[in-house]
Amino acid sequence: MSVARTFTGPAGPFRATVVPPGDKSMSHRALILAGMASGASRLRGLGPGADIASTVWCLRQFGLDIAPAVRPETVVSPGVDGWRAVDTPLDAANSGTTVRLLAGAVAARPVTTRFTGDPSLRQRPMRRLIAPLMALGAVVTVSRAGTLPITVTGGPLLGTTVWIPEASAQVRSAFALAAVQADGVSTLDSPPGFRDHTERWLQALGRGVRRGDTTFEIHPGPLPPLDLTVPGDPSSAAFLWTAAALRTAEVTTPGVSLNPGRTGLLDVIATMGAGVEATVTGEVLGDPVGTVTVRGPVRTGTRVSGELTVRTLDELPLVGLLGCVAEGETVIADAAELRLKESDRIAGTVRLVSSLGGTAEATPDGFRVVASPLRPGAYYSGGDHRMAMAAATAATAAGTVTVVGMEAAAVSWPAFAETLELMWSSR
Repeated sequence: MSVARTFTGPAGPFRATVVPPGDKSMSHRALILAGMASGASRLRGLGPGADIASTVWCLRQFGLDIAPAVRPETVVSPGVDGWRAVDTPLDAANSGTTVRLLAGAVAARPVTTRFTGDPSLRQRPMRRLIAPLMALGAVVTVSRAGTLPITVTGGPLLGTTVWIPEASAQVRSAFALAAVQADGVSTLDSPPGFRDHTERWLQALGRGVRRGDTTFEIHPGPLPPLDLTVPGDPSSAAFLWTAAALRTAEVTTPGVSLNPGRTGLLDVIATMGAGVEATVTGEVLGDPVGTVTVRGPVRTGTRVSGELTVRTLDELPLVGLLGCVAEGETVIADAAELRLKESDRIAGTVRLVSSLGGTAEATPDGFRVVASPLRPGAYYSGGDHRMAMAAATAATAAGTVTVVGMEAAAVSWPAFAETLELMWSSR
């Protein structure tokens, strides 16, 4: 049953410091790499969302000891070679990352593993996993439509070289997690702009070498246990940064990932005329971490295309909101991938802007927004967590927004609504 929640935006300027939840992308990778290692790993600050719970659940089916039951921090594993065979399909719920990364992790196991998911995930593309994993020697099948269920029959793998035509971090990661178990060095390459957490971490763990901006070598061998703290999620912080940029406000988020593939929205906000400060304060396995401050409002519209689109993909609906309060027009191009997310986010963004009195139109590979004041209204999330949170964030400028389907936010940030409202009240 859909939950409706009404958000009433701030009456005036606000100023807040907010620590976002642990990064979702890095939490998946930390759990899976820890599971592939032999021994006990310590992982602090894992993301609290349902997607991370899906990865934890699947790893437990392979026989891993992950404790405690709520907000786990310890992963004890025999190593990937000792993972238990699972006869029934593994249900990843709504988490595409869980399926794609685990498909790579099990590719060298001499067993057959099947993955499925909820109705939304069963509509998302999986065919692009086939060629890279089969190039190594695994056998991978998907449905006739190219979707779940996906079946991986593993065995001995041979190192190889692949070109992945999409700038997809998940497909690159699936290949890398399989290749680290292969006989011989493997090389992967793809277009630029992707988040490269897996590559950075494998290099820090002695299992990878960067050969250029997009080319990476994987050197096979066992992985050591991990001991790390997951940085804050920039894709979650993005809603807070957008709220600050929608009006006169200031938001600081300490301890967030500053991976170059994750900071596209900050570049867009700066180009639109708001103040942005990002300071690197440390790193996790070669991945930069730091503090970000955004001071609004934005001033002028912009165009997002090419590599910047890749680096901003999950946050593009938020750019649509910013385009409503900026002078001129804002155009998003090269973003057809948005139609393949948990929902069609091109259509969803246009519907969100229009439902709040703004002016927006879809294009084949993106959308166009013309400056127009946002008014109170209502929006149905369609079960998409990012669209639900974007609609709530819009109340910063619209005044009052009722979001139907707000429960979807639990996929990535269960406490988002309360955090947003507390931030609005800070002075």
